[in-house]
Amino acid sequence: MTQVTAKAKTETKTKTKAKVKRSVTINPGMICQPIGAMQAVLGVHGAISLVHGSQGCAAYPMRMFNRHFQEPVEIALSSLGEDAAVFGGADNLVKGVHALVARRQPELIAVLTTCLSETIGDDVNGILRKIDLPTTLVPVHTPSYIGSHVTGYDNAVKALVTHLAEQTGPNSKINIAVGLLNPGDIRELKNMLAAMRVKAIILTDISETLDAPLILPRPRFPDGGTTLAEIADTANSIGSIAMCKHAGGGAVTYLTNKHKVPMISGSCPIGVANTDAFIGNVSHLSGRPIPDELRKERGRLIDAMVDVQFKIAQKRVAIHADPDVASGMARFVHELGMEPTIVATGTESKEFVADVQAVASQTGHEIEIISGCDLYELHEAVKAVGVDLLMGNSQAKYIGDDEKIAFARIGFPVYDRVGYQRRAIIGYNGGINLMDLITNSILEHGDAS
Repeated sequence: MTQVTAKAKTETKTKTKAKVKRSVTINPGMICQPIGAMQAVLGVHGAISLVHGSQGCAAYPMRMFNRHFQEPVEIALSSLGEDAAVFGGADNLVKGVHALVARRQPELIAVLTTCLSETIGDDVNGILRKIDLPTTLVPVHTPSYIGSHVTGYDNAVKALVTHLAEQTGPNSKINIAVGLLNPGDIRELKNMLAAMRVKAIILTDISETLDAPLILPRPRFPDGGTTLAEIADTANSIGSIAMCKHAGGGAVTYLTNKHKVPMISGSCPIGVANTDAFIGNVSHLSGRPIPDELRKERGRLIDAMVDVQFKIAQKRVAIHADPDVASGMARFVHELGMEPTIVATGTESKEFVADVQAVASQTGHEIEIISGCDLYELHEAVKAVGVDLLMGNSQAKYIGDDEKIAFARIGFPVYDRVGYQRRAIIGYNGGINLMDLITNSILEHGDAS
């Protein structure tokens, strides 16, 4: 494996430079806030998102979820039209909530605002306070003209704990905010916690709701998901861990400030070092030792990494993903003996830049960091510096095709390959999956060349 040899020379390129050059976005590198909030709500048992906006604000996210997760997804809509844009959408929202309760009887309705409802100035919080129904109503403000799906997810999880968390008594559990990961990742997280015999509340749990078994008769809502009682109980936990600080960090920070629940905002547990740190944090908060089972999983990952060294060592890699996944991937490709050459994200973030600069400083690699970029800017960077492998979602594959380089699919959405959402990329087992994906992508590209 590559050894840390010297302090890195790090060049940082920010989106500010790109905005000066171009006044338009070409092939966005991120999605709007409501779709991230919807994924968070889909991890709550018996919950439905009600989008306070126009038809496309629900139709597009449903199509994206269907293609990525291969699951049917229910999203309700207040269906704002021209009249509402002029006179306000309060009537549509009230009728929509009543209709949803009458037809589906959800335990919770998360009302997600959009650019339209925020612009016309609907007082969503005030409207919901006047509705008297036996269903919990939680407003989530997710205007599409700011932030991204990452900030939308963060806003939704924070809104859930803000409205539901309540101090009653100690529960000896750990809160874990998982971020925008896949069902396979959540199952791997549960496996690690089970091995350590740690009780946890997962914010939020999509492992069953977005990868549900086909069972007849179909239940009213998918089994699984974090219950409302569990979310209420987060105020009584012994600590919280944000696996992805950009998506879920707001919720654990709120629990610390409001209910004095200690928090750790770490790096996404991708690869050896980040997983070591995560398990160490869980052990620290819970007081539980690290079992031999996890030590053996770690050993298998390292053995597998040694096996592929001669196939992938010193390959130059460009990474485009959500901030926490991208910075975690940068560290892991270094552990594999590869060179993280470009690390980019569509969500502009100073914390992301600092995280990748830390990777560069600790590993000795010169990394071009692009925060808040579109795919055009990513493509220009790939052409300028040259890489052997590009990692990104399905929409980035065309860059790989144009530049005739190996391409590995990671992130959201991945809709042109089967099974990505079922395979973990976190933890030691996820590291093996990820290493196989990287190595096979390079080998397949070599075979085709």
